[in-house]
Amino acid sequence: MSHTPHELREDFPEFEDRIHTLKENDQHFRNLSEEYHSLNREIHRIEIGDEHVSQFTEEDLRKKRMRLKDEIYTMLKSA
Repeated sequence: MSHTPHELREDFPEFEDRIHTLKENDQHFRNLSEEYHSLNREIHRIEIGDEHVSQFTEEDLRKKRMRLKDEIYTMLKSA
């Protein structure tokens, strides 16, 4: 298991410019990316042991992060 946060620019390096543009020009994308970033940091704190939650809660957070990432990727591909 990786203890490195999953940053959007690292996960989608081919879309780095598009990520920046959408964050500046698309409120929905900006909200999604902020929610992803916040959730990503929370999961990272759990992974490194700074926060403690149940296995089910952690799994739910990971699923939510994946859904957000899928929606973000869809927006990146269609922009």
